[in-house]
Amino acid sequence: MTIYSMQVTFRYDFDRPSGAGRQLFRIMPATIPDRQTLLDVQLRVEPEPLESSHFTDFFGTQVVELVMPPGLTRLELVLEAEVERAALDSGLDISAPLAQLARDIAAYRGLDPAAPHHFLAHTPRIPAVAEIAAYARAATAKAVSTREAVEMLGLALHRDMTFDAEATDVHTAPAEAFALKRGVCQDFAQIMVGALRSLAIPAAYVGGYLRTLPPPGQPRLVGADASHAWVRAWCGAEIGWVDYDPTNACYALGDHVEIGFGRDYDEVAPVLGMMRLDGNQAGSHSVDIEERPLTPVAPPRPGEVAITLPPGPHARLARPAADPAAELGEP
Repeated sequence: MTIYSMQVTFRYDFDRPSGAGRQLFRIMPATIPDRQTLLDVQLRVEPEPLESSHFTDFFGTQVVELVMPPGLTRLELVLEAEVERAALDSGLDISAPLAQLARDIAAYRGLDPAAPHHFLAHTPRIPAVAEIAAYARAATAKAVSTREAVEMLGLALHRDMTFDAEATDVHTAPAEAFALKRGVCQDFAQIMVGALRSLAIPAAYVGGYLRTLPPPGQPRLVGADASHAWVRAWCGAEIGWVDYDPTNACYALGDHVEIGFGRDYDEVAPVLGMMRLDGNQAGSHSVDIEERPLTPVAPPRPGEVAITLPPGPHARLARPAADPAAELGEP
């Protein structure tokens, strides 16, 4: 087991005072039995929201909902968390033969959040693309098992695409990123999800964080880590879901911290909502993850409101106390 200490920061600055807005944040690390446990989490928002609540969506992702007041010139949200992550390995390949996968899918009678049936169809965000389907068939032509096909496809994408943070943005379609052969983790994951679905392999888009290490001899930069995305593929009744990271050509194991999953990016987007604006805005996003020993959960500080998030992590939404400067300084 590894304990990670995390800080995730979103900041927005507005040219002119904004109107009111409602935002949904999917940034909370998940608790997953035998894999990942959220030990402690605190969310600080400046300025104080008019309303705050949380809920769990259909696929089990924790969602924080904030209603912000009008007149904002800046908005800052800081999540601090401790997460325990199991040191897993990929294990033996006991996945279904590709020829048997359709039978395994048909035998799955439930429609629970983890049911493979939800993840077979293409979506508006990840539509069917003939060129991606042809690429998937060629990349997996020699695969026998489902997991082997997943790995072959991920390795091929890692080989043929270049990570380029300037080539695409959050709205870039998979077909465009695939044609460019460039993009970020969102592009790699969306292309792979669409490719797997073209092979009738159920595939989900997973959002989370990735702990990265600096090159040997180089200092670790605070905020250098980032939100990340990878793929979850259903590989048959015996093995179930397998997580693969095509950006890094590896299975998503101990260094990957999961937030949640869905049929495409829209269902796990970190920030979703509306705010009335009159003018431009500038935004920044940073993630800092480091390994650390387990520390006890601290009680809520003065001015904080306790929120209980199932299945039992300690969570707090910090509100300003009588003296805002005392409670909303830099962490």
